[in-house]
Amino acid sequence: MRTALYNWLFARQKSGAFILRIEDTDLDRSEKRYEEQLMEDLRWLGLTWDEGVDVGGNHGPYRQTDRFDLYARYADQLVSSGKAYYCFCSVEELERDRQAQLAAGLPPHYKGTCRSIPPEEAKRRRQAGEEATLRLRIRDGVVPFDDLVFGPLQVDCEEIGDFILLRSDGSAQYNFACVVDDSSMKITHVIRGEGHISNTYRQILLYEALDLPLPRFAHLSTILGKDGAKLSKRHGATSIDEFRRQGYLPEALINYLTLLGWAPEQDGQEILTPDDLIKQFSLERVNRSPAVFDPDKLNWINRNHLKKADRPRLASLALPYLRQAGLVPQEPERPVSEWAADCIDFLVSHVDKLEDLPAQFQTAFSFDPQTGLASPEVHEIVAQPGAREVIVAFADYLGERDFVDFETYRDAVNAVKAKTGQKGKNLFHPIRVAVTAKASGPELEKLIPLLERGSRLNLPREIMSARQRVQVVKGLVA
Repeated sequence: MRTALYNWLFARQKSGAFILRIEDTDLDRSEKRYEEQLMEDLRWLGLTWDEGVDVGGNHGPYRQTDRFDLYARYADQLVSSGKAYYCFCSVEELERDRQAQLAAGLPPHYKGTCRSIPPEEAKRRRQAGEEATLRLRIRDGVVPFDDLVFGPLQVDCEEIGDFILLRSDGSAQYNFACVVDDSSMKITHVIRGEGHISNTYRQILLYEALDLPLPRFAHLSTILGKDGAKLSKRHGATSIDEFRRQGYLPEALINYLTLLGWAPEQDGQEILTPDDLIKQFSLERVNRSPAVFDPDKLNWINRNHLKKADRPRLASLALPYLRQAGLVPQEPERPVSEWAADCIDFLVSHVDKLEDLPAQFQTAFSFDPQTGLASPEVHEIVAQPGAREVIVAFADYLGERDFVDFETYRDAVNAVKAKTGQKGKNLFHPIRVAVTAKASGPELEKLIPLLERGSRLNLPREIMSARQRVQVVKGLVA
Protein backbone atom coordinates (compact mmCIF):
# COMPACT_ATOMS: atom_id res chain seq x y z
CA MET A 1 0.00 0.00 0.00
CA ARG A 2 2.98 2.31 0.64
CA THR A 3 4.08 1.57 -2.92
CA ALA A 4 0.64 2.35 -4.33
CA LEU A 5 0.61 5.56 -2.29
CA TYR A 6 3.92 6.78 -3.74
CA ASN A 7 2.63 6.07 -7.26
CA TRP A 8 -0.58 7.95 -6.48
CA LEU A 9 1.23 10.97 -5.00
CA PHE A 10 3.60 11.13 -7.96
CA ALA A 11 0.77 10.86 -10.51
CA ARG A 12 -1.33 13.49 -8.76
CA GLN A 13 1.55 15.94 -8.44
CA LYS A 14 2.49 15.56 -12.12
CA SER A 15 -1.16 15.70 -13.26
CA GLY A 16 -0.69 12.22 -14.67
CA ALA A 17 -2.85 9.12 -14.58
CA PHE A 18 -2.81 6.61 -11.74
CA ILE A 19 -3.70 3.18 -13.16
CA LEU A 20 -5.00 0.18 -11.24
CA ARG A 21 -4.03 -2.98 -13.10
CA ILE A 22 -4.77 -6.41 -11.67
CA GLU A 23 -1.74 -8.64 -12.20
CA ASP A 24 -3.32 -12.07 -11.79
CA THR A 25 -1.30 -14.28 -14.13
CA ASP A 26 -0.35 -16.49 -11.17
CA LEU A 27 -3.71 -18.23 -11.09
CA ASP A 28 -2.91 -20.35 -8.02
CA ARG A 29 -2.39 -17.25 -5.86
CA SER A 30 -5.02 -14.97 -7.38
CA GLU A 31 -8.52 -14.88 -5.93
CA LYS A 32 -11.40 -12.47 -6.49
CA ARG A 33 -11.60 -11.71 -2.76
CA TYR A 34 -8.03 -10.39 -2.74
CA GLU A 35 -8.81 -8.11 -5.67
CA GLU A 36 -11.95 -6.80 -3.97
CA GLN A 37 -10.13 -6.22 -0.68
CA LEU A 38 -7.34 -4.37 -2.46
CA MET A 39 -9.77 -2.00 -4.17
CA GLU A 40 -11.73 -1.47 -0.96
CA ASP A 41 -8.53 -0.56 0.89
CA LEU A 42 -7.46 1.86 -1.84
CA ARG A 43 -10.86 3.56 -1.86
CA TRP A 44 -10.90 3.87 1.94
CA LEU A 45 -7.51 5.57 1.86
CA GLY A 46 -8.73 7.90 -0.88
CA LEU A 47 -6.27 6.60 -3.49
CA THR A 48 -8.65 6.89 -6.41
CA TRP A 49 -7.50 5.68 -9.82
CA ASP A 50 -8.07 7.21 -13.25
CA GLU A 51 -8.04 3.96 -15.21
CA GLY A 52 -8.64 0.42 -14.03
CA VAL A 53 -10.71 -2.74 -13.89
CA ASP A 54 -13.85 -1.07 -12.58
CA VAL A 55 -13.63 2.41 -14.14
CA GLY A 56 -12.36 1.47 -17.61
CA GLY A 57 -10.10 3.64 -19.72
CA ASN A 58 -8.46 3.86 -23.11
CA HIS A 59 -5.85 1.15 -22.50
CA GLY A 60 -7.88 -1.79 -21.19
CA PRO A 61 -8.61 -4.47 -20.37
CA TYR A 62 -6.94 -3.89 -16.99
CA ARG A 63 -6.86 -7.49 -15.74
CA GLN A 64 -3.93 -9.50 -17.08
CA THR A 65 -5.92 -12.70 -17.46
CA ASP A 66 -8.05 -10.79 -20.00
CA ARG A 67 -4.97 -9.87 -22.06
CA PHE A 68 -3.55 -13.30 -23.04
CA ASP A 69 -4.30 -12.76 -26.74
CA LEU A 70 -2.17 -9.61 -26.69
CA TYR A 71 0.70 -11.43 -24.96
CA ALA A 72 0.49 -14.19 -27.59
CA ARG A 73 0.94 -11.66 -30.41
CA TYR A 74 4.04 -10.18 -28.77
CA ALA A 75 5.37 -13.69 -28.16
CA ASP A 76 4.96 -14.55 -31.86
CA GLN A 77 6.91 -11.38 -32.70
CA LEU A 78 9.80 -12.51 -30.50
CA VAL A 79 9.79 -16.04 -31.94
CA SER A 80 9.71 -14.72 -35.53
CA SER A 81 12.69 -12.45 -34.88
CA GLY A 82 14.67 -15.27 -33.25
CA LYS A 83 14.78 -13.48 -29.90
CA ALA A 84 12.74 -16.14 -28.12
CA TYR A 85 12.68 -19.93 -28.37
CA TYR A 86 10.69 -22.89 -27.07
CA CYS A 87 12.08 -24.96 -24.22
CA PHE A 88 11.06 -28.60 -23.76
CA CYS A 89 12.95 -29.26 -20.51
CA SER A 90 10.89 -30.96 -17.83
CA VAL A 91 10.52 -29.61 -14.32
CA GLU A 92 12.64 -32.50 -13.05
CA GLU A 93 15.47 -31.71 -15.50
CA LEU A 94 15.47 -28.05 -14.54
CA GLU A 95 15.56 -28.89 -10.84
CA ARG A 96 18.55 -31.26 -11.33
CA ASP A 97 20.43 -28.51 -13.15
CA ARG A 98 19.55 -26.03 -10.43
CA GLN A 99 20.81 -28.28 -7.65
CA ALA A 100 24.04 -28.96 -9.53
CA GLN A 101 24.70 -25.23 -9.96
CA LEU A 102 24.02 -24.57 -6.28
CA ALA A 103 26.38 -27.41 -5.30
CA ALA A 104 29.08 -25.83 -7.47
CA GLY A 105 28.56 -22.47 -5.78
CA LEU A 106 27.04 -20.89 -8.88
CA PRO A 107 23.90 -18.71 -9.08
CA PRO A 108 21.15 -20.95 -10.49
CA HIS A 109 19.84 -20.08 -13.94
CA TYR A 110 18.74 -21.88 -17.08
CA LYS A 111 21.81 -23.22 -18.88
CA GLY A 112 20.36 -22.99 -22.39
CA THR A 113 19.71 -26.67 -23.16
CA CYS A 114 17.07 -25.92 -25.82
CA ARG A 115 18.67 -22.79 -27.26
CA SER A 116 19.97 -24.52 -30.37
CA ILE A 117 16.82 -26.42 -31.31
CA PRO A 118 15.88 -25.32 -34.86
CA PRO A 119 12.57 -23.42 -35.08
CA GLU A 120 11.12 -26.03 -37.47
CA GLU A 121 11.85 -28.86 -35.04
CA ALA A 122 10.40 -26.90 -32.14
CA LYS A 123 7.26 -26.24 -34.15
CA ARG A 124 6.92 -29.92 -35.08
CA ARG A 125 7.35 -31.07 -31.48
CA ARG A 126 4.75 -28.63 -30.24
CA GLN A 127 2.27 -29.69 -32.94
CA ALA A 128 2.82 -33.26 -31.79
CA GLY A 129 1.56 -32.26 -28.37
CA GLU A 130 4.87 -31.90 -26.54
CA GLU A 131 4.68 -29.30 -23.77
CA ALA A 132 7.03 -26.32 -24.00
CA THR A 133 7.65 -22.98 -22.40
CA LEU A 134 8.81 -19.89 -24.27
CA ARG A 135 12.13 -18.35 -23.19
CA LEU A 136 13.84 -15.08 -24.06
CA ARG A 137 17.24 -15.46 -25.74
CA ILE A 138 19.41 -13.32 -23.48
CA ARG A 139 22.18 -11.29 -25.13
CA ASP A 140 25.73 -11.01 -23.84
CA GLY A 141 27.01 -8.05 -21.81
CA VAL A 142 25.43 -6.15 -18.96
CA VAL A 143 22.02 -4.61 -18.28
CA PRO A 144 22.36 -1.08 -16.86
CA PHE A 145 19.69 1.38 -15.76
CA ASP A 146 19.49 4.57 -13.75
CA ASP A 147 17.13 4.07 -10.82
CA LEU A 148 15.39 7.23 -9.62
CA VAL A 149 16.04 6.25 -5.99
CA PHE A 150 19.08 3.95 -5.95
CA GLY A 151 20.99 5.59 -8.82
CA PRO A 152 22.99 3.66 -11.46
CA LEU A 153 22.55 -0.13 -11.28
CA GLN A 154 23.64 -2.98 -13.53
CA VAL A 155 23.91 -6.76 -13.73
CA ASP A 156 25.82 -9.17 -15.97
CA CYS A 157 23.52 -11.04 -18.34
CA GLU A 158 25.23 -14.32 -17.36
CA GLU A 159 23.57 -14.01 -13.95
CA ILE A 160 20.10 -13.86 -15.47
CA GLY A 161 19.82 -16.74 -17.90
CA ASP A 162 17.13 -17.27 -20.53
CA PHE A 163 13.97 -16.74 -18.49
CA ILE A 164 10.44 -17.92 -19.26
CA LEU A 165 7.96 -15.63 -21.05
CA LEU A 166 5.05 -18.05 -21.54
CA ARG A 167 4.26 -21.10 -19.45
CA SER A 168 3.50 -24.42 -21.13
CA ASP A 169 -0.24 -23.66 -20.95
CA GLY A 170 0.29 -20.41 -22.90
CA SER A 171 -0.22 -18.06 -19.93
CA ALA A 172 2.20 -15.17 -19.56
CA GLN A 173 4.79 -14.91 -16.83
CA TYR A 174 4.89 -11.75 -14.69
CA ASN A 175 7.82 -9.98 -16.37
CA PHE A 176 6.56 -10.52 -19.90
CA ALA A 177 2.99 -9.45 -19.09
CA CYS A 178 4.20 -6.32 -17.29
CA VAL A 179 6.38 -5.16 -20.16
CA VAL A 180 3.59 -5.63 -22.71
CA ASP A 181 1.10 -3.90 -20.40
CA ASP A 182 3.36 -1.00 -19.40
CA SER A 183 4.14 -0.30 -23.03
CA SER A 184 0.58 -0.59 -24.34
CA MET A 185 -0.78 1.44 -21.41
CA LYS A 186 1.84 4.16 -22.01
CA ILE A 187 3.31 3.91 -18.52
CA THR A 188 6.02 6.54 -18.01
CA HIS A 189 7.08 5.70 -14.43
CA VAL A 190 7.15 2.42 -12.53
CA ILE A 191 7.50 2.85 -8.75
CA ARG A 192 7.77 -0.42 -6.83
CA GLY A 193 9.62 -2.25 -4.06
CA GLU A 194 13.36 -2.93 -4.23
CA GLY A 195 12.63 -6.66 -4.37
CA HIS A 196 11.69 -6.02 -8.02
CA ILE A 197 15.15 -4.78 -9.07
CA SER A 198 16.03 -8.24 -10.40
CA ASN A 199 12.78 -8.19 -12.40
CA THR A 200 13.67 -4.78 -13.82
CA TYR A 201 16.83 -6.17 -15.43
CA ARG A 202 14.74 -8.85 -17.14
CA GLN A 203 12.12 -6.35 -18.22
CA ILE A 204 14.72 -4.04 -19.72
CA LEU A 205 15.96 -6.95 -21.85
CA LEU A 206 12.38 -7.49 -22.99
CA TYR A 207 11.94 -3.81 -23.88
CA GLU A 208 15.11 -4.09 -25.98
CA ALA A 209 13.97 -7.31 -27.69
CA LEU A 210 10.59 -5.76 -28.55
CA ASP A 211 12.19 -2.42 -29.55
CA LEU A 212 10.00 -0.52 -27.06
CA PRO A 213 10.86 2.70 -25.19
CA LEU A 214 11.78 2.27 -21.52
CA PRO A 215 9.77 3.85 -18.68
CA ARG A 216 11.65 5.31 -15.71
CA PHE A 217 12.07 3.00 -12.73
CA ALA A 218 12.12 3.87 -9.03
CA HIS A 219 12.55 1.20 -6.38
CA LEU A 220 11.53 1.67 -2.77
CA SER A 221 13.39 0.27 0.20
CA THR A 222 11.89 -2.46 2.36
CA ILE A 223 9.87 -1.66 5.49
CA LEU A 224 11.36 -3.22 8.63
CA GLY A 225 10.10 -3.76 12.14
CA LYS A 226 11.80 -2.14 15.14
CA ASP A 227 13.93 -5.27 15.54
CA GLY A 228 15.40 -4.81 12.06
CA ALA A 229 13.53 -7.79 10.58
CA LYS A 230 11.22 -7.48 7.59
CA LEU A 231 7.78 -6.29 8.65
CA SER A 232 5.47 -9.17 9.55
CA LYS A 233 2.41 -10.03 11.63
CA ARG A 234 4.47 -10.28 14.80
CA HIS A 235 5.19 -6.55 14.55
CA GLY A 236 1.46 -5.77 14.82
CA ALA A 237 -1.28 -5.03 12.31
CA THR A 238 -0.01 -5.23 8.75
CA SER A 239 -3.19 -5.01 6.67
CA ILE A 240 -5.06 -1.83 5.87
CA ASP A 241 -8.31 -3.47 6.96
CA GLU A 242 -6.85 -4.11 10.43
CA PHE A 243 -5.81 -0.49 10.82
CA ARG A 244 -9.27 0.56 9.69
CA ARG A 245 -10.97 -1.67 12.26
CA GLN A 246 -8.73 -0.33 15.00
CA GLY A 247 -9.90 3.21 14.28
CA TYR A 248 -7.04 4.86 12.43
CA LEU A 249 -8.06 7.66 10.08
CA PRO A 250 -7.18 7.16 6.40
CA GLU A 251 -5.45 10.54 6.20
CA ALA A 252 -3.31 9.63 9.23
CA LEU A 253 -2.29 6.33 7.68
CA ILE A 254 -1.44 8.07 4.40
CA ASN A 255 0.57 10.62 6.35
CA TYR A 256 2.54 7.94 8.19
CA LEU A 257 3.05 5.61 5.22
CA THR A 258 4.46 8.49 3.17
CA LEU A 259 7.00 9.20 5.91
CA LEU A 260 8.19 5.57 5.72
CA GLY A 261 11.02 6.28 3.32
CA TRP A 262 10.37 9.92 2.37
CA ALA A 263 11.20 13.19 4.11
CA PRO A 264 9.18 16.43 3.84
CA GLU A 265 10.78 19.66 2.70
CA GLN A 266 10.73 21.23 6.17
CA ASP A 267 12.38 19.35 9.03
CA GLY A 268 9.96 18.59 11.85
CA GLN A 269 6.90 19.09 9.66
CA GLU A 270 5.33 15.67 10.08
CA ILE A 271 1.56 16.22 10.35
CA LEU A 272 0.56 16.54 6.70
CA THR A 273 -2.73 16.24 4.83
CA PRO A 274 -2.98 14.36 1.53
CA ASP A 275 -3.00 17.73 -0.27
CA ASP A 276 0.17 18.75 1.58
CA LEU A 277 1.82 15.49 0.56
CA ILE A 278 0.84 15.87 -3.09
CA LYS A 279 2.39 19.36 -3.16
CA GLN A 280 5.64 18.28 -1.50
CA PHE A 281 6.21 14.74 -2.76
CA SER A 282 9.25 14.07 -4.93
CA LEU A 283 11.22 10.93 -5.71
CA GLU A 284 14.43 12.88 -5.02
CA ARG A 285 13.53 12.89 -1.31
CA VAL A 286 12.87 9.14 -1.12
CA ASN A 287 15.49 7.39 1.02
CA ARG A 288 17.53 4.38 -0.08
CA SER A 289 17.87 2.95 3.42
CA PRO A 290 15.10 0.69 4.80
CA ALA A 291 12.28 2.40 6.69
CA VAL A 292 11.42 1.23 10.21
CA PHE A 293 7.76 0.84 11.08
CA ASP A 294 7.16 2.50 14.46
CA PRO A 295 3.65 1.93 15.92
CA ASP A 296 4.19 4.70 18.47
CA LYS A 297 4.90 7.21 15.72
CA LEU A 298 1.80 6.07 13.83
CA ASN A 299 -0.30 6.49 16.98
CA TRP A 300 1.07 10.00 17.53
CA ILE A 301 0.26 10.98 13.95
CA ASN A 302 -3.22 9.48 14.18
CA ARG A 303 -3.90 11.31 17.45
CA ASN A 304 -3.04 14.60 15.77
CA HIS A 305 -5.35 13.86 12.85
CA LEU A 306 -8.15 12.85 15.22
CA LYS A 307 -7.85 16.24 16.90
CA LYS A 308 -8.16 17.94 13.50
CA ALA A 309 -11.12 15.89 12.28
CA ASP A 310 -14.39 17.78 12.00
CA ARG A 311 -16.94 17.02 14.70
CA PRO A 312 -19.77 15.39 12.67
CA ARG A 313 -17.37 13.06 10.87
CA LEU A 314 -15.62 12.13 14.10
CA ALA A 315 -18.91 11.34 15.83
CA SER A 316 -20.04 9.21 12.87
CA LEU A 317 -16.80 7.21 12.94
CA ALA A 318 -16.56 6.85 16.72
CA LEU A 319 -20.16 6.09 17.75
CA PRO A 320 -20.05 2.48 16.48
CA TYR A 321 -17.22 1.74 18.94
CA LEU A 322 -19.30 3.06 21.86
CA ARG A 323 -22.38 1.16 20.68
CA GLN A 324 -20.44 -2.07 20.32
CA ALA A 325 -19.12 -1.67 23.88
CA GLY A 326 -22.68 -1.18 25.17
CA LEU A 327 -22.02 2.37 26.34
CA VAL A 328 -24.73 4.00 24.23
CA PRO A 329 -27.91 2.44 22.76
CA GLN A 330 -27.73 0.76 19.35
CA GLU A 331 -30.19 3.32 18.00
CA PRO A 332 -29.73 6.34 20.25
CA GLU A 333 -32.27 9.15 20.34
CA ARG A 334 -31.09 12.62 19.40
CA PRO A 335 -30.28 13.86 22.95
CA VAL A 336 -28.16 10.75 23.53
CA SER A 337 -26.42 11.11 20.14
CA GLU A 338 -25.63 14.76 20.82
CA TRP A 339 -24.33 13.95 24.29
CA ALA A 340 -22.22 11.08 22.92
CA ALA A 341 -20.80 13.38 20.23
CA ASP A 342 -19.79 15.85 22.95
CA CYS A 343 -18.19 13.01 24.92
CA ILE A 344 -16.24 11.90 21.85
CA ASP A 345 -15.07 15.44 21.22
CA PHE A 346 -14.03 15.65 24.87
CA LEU A 347 -12.15 12.34 25.00
CA VAL A 348 -10.60 12.07 21.54
CA SER A 349 -7.45 13.97 22.52
CA HIS A 350 -6.75 11.22 25.07
CA VAL A 351 -6.74 8.28 22.63
CA ASP A 352 -4.42 7.10 19.85
CA LYS A 353 -7.14 5.39 17.82
CA LEU A 354 -10.90 5.11 17.95
CA GLU A 355 -10.98 1.56 19.35
CA ASP A 356 -9.42 3.05 22.53
CA LEU A 357 -12.46 5.29 23.08
CA PRO A 358 -14.64 2.83 25.04
CA ALA A 359 -11.90 2.24 27.63
CA GLN A 360 -11.28 5.98 27.91
CA PHE A 361 -15.03 6.57 28.18
CA GLN A 362 -15.33 4.09 31.03
CA THR A 363 -12.31 5.57 32.79
CA ALA A 364 -13.74 9.07 32.55
CA PHE A 365 -17.33 8.25 33.57
CA SER A 366 -16.90 5.33 35.97
CA PHE A 367 -17.13 6.06 39.71
CA ASP A 368 -15.79 3.72 42.39
CA PRO A 369 -15.15 5.88 45.48
CA GLN A 370 -14.30 3.03 47.86
CA THR A 371 -11.50 1.75 45.62
CA GLY A 372 -10.40 5.20 44.53
CA LEU A 373 -10.08 6.69 48.02
CA ALA A 374 -8.07 3.67 49.13
CA SER A 375 -5.38 4.25 46.50
CA PRO A 376 -2.08 5.76 47.77
CA GLU A 377 -2.24 8.71 45.35
CA VAL A 378 -5.75 9.77 46.44
CA HIS A 379 -5.03 9.08 50.12
CA GLU A 380 -2.04 11.42 49.92
CA ILE A 381 -4.20 14.20 48.45
CA VAL A 382 -6.95 13.82 51.06
CA ALA A 383 -4.36 13.79 53.88
CA GLN A 384 -3.05 17.24 52.95
CA PRO A 385 -4.05 20.10 55.30
CA GLY A 386 -7.30 21.73 54.15
CA ALA A 387 -8.16 19.03 51.58
CA ARG A 388 -11.22 17.70 53.44
CA GLU A 389 -12.49 21.24 53.91
CA VAL A 390 -12.27 21.84 50.16
CA ILE A 391 -14.18 18.61 49.42
CA VAL A 392 -16.93 19.42 51.91
CA ALA A 393 -17.28 23.03 50.72
CA PHE A 394 -17.42 21.94 47.09
CA ALA A 395 -20.04 19.30 47.84
CA ASP A 396 -22.15 21.77 49.80
CA TYR A 397 -22.05 24.31 46.97
CA LEU A 398 -23.11 21.81 44.28
CA GLY A 399 -25.74 20.31 46.59
CA GLU A 400 -27.65 23.58 46.51
CA ARG A 401 -27.87 23.60 42.68
CA ASP A 402 -30.38 21.89 40.44
CA PHE A 403 -27.98 21.58 37.49
CA VAL A 404 -24.21 21.92 37.09
CA ASP A 405 -22.86 23.38 33.88
CA PHE A 406 -19.58 25.05 32.99
CA GLU A 407 -20.46 28.36 34.64
CA THR A 408 -21.75 26.68 37.79
CA TYR A 409 -18.50 24.74 38.11
CA ARG A 410 -16.38 27.89 37.79
CA ASP A 411 -18.54 29.69 40.34
CA ALA A 412 -18.20 26.70 42.70
CA VAL A 413 -14.39 26.74 42.41
CA ASN A 414 -14.26 30.47 43.18
CA ALA A 415 -16.64 30.09 46.11
CA VAL A 416 -14.60 27.22 47.62
CA LYS A 417 -11.38 29.13 47.08
CA ALA A 418 -12.79 32.15 48.94
CA LYS A 419 -14.19 30.02 51.77
CA THR A 420 -11.14 27.78 52.37
CA GLY A 421 -8.28 30.02 51.31
CA GLN A 422 -6.83 27.16 49.27
CA LYS A 423 -5.48 27.66 45.75
CA GLY A 424 -3.51 25.91 43.01
CA LYS A 425 -3.08 22.18 43.44
CA ASN A 426 -4.28 22.40 47.06
CA LEU A 427 -7.61 23.53 45.65
CA PHE A 428 -7.95 21.59 42.40
CA HIS A 429 -6.61 18.21 43.49
CA PRO A 430 -9.19 17.77 46.30
CA ILE A 431 -11.96 18.95 43.93
CA ARG A 432 -10.91 16.27 41.43
CA VAL A 433 -11.03 13.67 44.19
CA ALA A 434 -14.50 14.90 45.16
CA VAL A 435 -15.80 14.45 41.62
CA THR A 436 -13.92 11.38 40.38
CA ALA A 437 -12.36 9.69 43.45
CA LYS A 438 -9.16 9.67 41.36
CA ALA A 439 -5.90 11.57 41.48
CA SER A 440 -5.83 12.45 37.77
CA GLY A 441 -8.05 12.51 34.72
CA PRO A 442 -9.60 14.74 32.05
CA GLU A 443 -10.54 18.41 32.47
CA LEU A 444 -13.19 18.77 35.15
CA GLU A 445 -14.75 21.86 33.66
CA LYS A 446 -15.72 19.76 30.62
CA LEU A 447 -16.34 16.49 32.44
CA ILE A 448 -18.78 17.81 35.06
CA PRO A 449 -21.40 19.17 32.59
CA LEU A 450 -21.20 15.88 30.66
CA LEU A 451 -21.78 13.92 33.87
CA GLU A 452 -24.80 16.06 34.64
CA ARG A 453 -26.32 15.61 31.20
CA GLY A 454 -25.49 11.91 31.02
CA SER A 455 -27.16 11.22 34.37
CA ARG A 456 -30.45 12.48 32.93
CA LEU A 457 -30.36 10.26 29.81
CA ASN A 458 -31.54 6.73 29.27
CA LEU A 459 -28.15 5.03 28.86
CA PRO A 460 -27.28 1.33 29.03
CA ARG A 461 -24.94 2.04 31.96
CA GLU A 462 -26.01 4.51 34.61
CA ILE A 463 -23.92 7.65 34.98
CA MET A 464 -23.87 9.40 38.33
CA SER A 465 -23.99 13.20 38.24
CA ALA A 466 -21.27 15.36 39.78
CA ARG A 467 -23.72 16.52 42.46
CA GLN A 468 -24.36 12.92 43.51
CA ARG A 469 -20.69 11.97 43.39
CA VAL A 470 -19.44 14.74 45.62
CA GLN A 471 -22.04 13.91 48.24
CA VAL A 472 -20.78 10.33 48.35
CA VAL A 473 -17.14 11.38 48.63
CA LYS A 474 -18.03 14.00 51.25
CA GLY A 475 -19.61 11.29 53.37
CA LEU A 476 -16.52 9.12 53.11
CA VAL A 477 -13.90 11.75 53.94
CA ALA A 478 -15.68 14.19 56.25
